[in-house]
Order: sequence, then structure tokens, then C-alpha cells
Amino acid sequence: MAKKLNQKIPSRLLNLLIGAIVSLLLTVSGAAFADDSADPLEQGKALVLDVEKGNCAACHIVGDAEFPGNHGPPLIYMKQRFPDKERLKSRIYDATKLNPYTMMPPYGLHGILTPEELDMVVDYIYTL
Repeated sequence: MAKKLNQKIPSRLLNLLIGAIVSLLLTVSGAAFADDSADPLEQGKALVLDVEKGNCAACHIVGDAEFPGNHGPPLIYMKQRFPDKERLKSRIYDATKLNPYTMMPPYGLHGILTPEELDMVVDYIYTL
């Protein structure tokens, strides 16, 4: 029995296993890349509503979100309220710069949102 365990895997079987693993990895990575090709505004909306990421609807009225919060101002007329899009981005990145006592987490500063995710959130919110 011990002799069988110590035998080498035949090269043909090893090649089949490697091929299967590579195929699986390509399939999985292809699925991951498919999400990247989605509409950035839709990705931004998904982040805004994601309870583990933006979770903006916990405190704000946001678009068509179910059960929005009312701690923060409603996210409406954003282009009129923030003609400078970078000001809006800065506010989401670190709201404590403007108000050190704010309840809003510093999404960018604390790494809750990546720079790319922050851009998608800002782009989506700017359409509201």
C-alpha cells in the first residue's frame, strides 16, 4: 500500500489535471471580468445600495431604494447642489474634513470604497 502512495502520477494524468485546473481558472476569471464590462452607472448604483460597501440608503433617500434612511439629506438634485463634481467626491471620500462630528464614514480615507468604486458612486449619485 505504501508503495502505491509513493508512485509518481503518470504524466498524461498530470497533464489532464493541469488542463482542467487552467480551464477552471479561465472560466472563473472570465466571469469576474464580465462584471467589469457592466455599465459603470449600474455598478455605482449597486455600490450605493450595497450594505457592505456604500450603504448610502441607510442614511439617505436614494433613487428607488427600499426603506431609505432619513439621517442624511436626500440625494436629489446633486448636479445643482454640487456643480463641482470633485467637491462631491471629496465629501464622500472624507466628510469629516467639512464636519468633524459627521456620522458619515470617510469612505475613501478608510478604504471602504476603492478609488474606482468611489468614482462609480460619485458618477451615479451625480445623476440623481
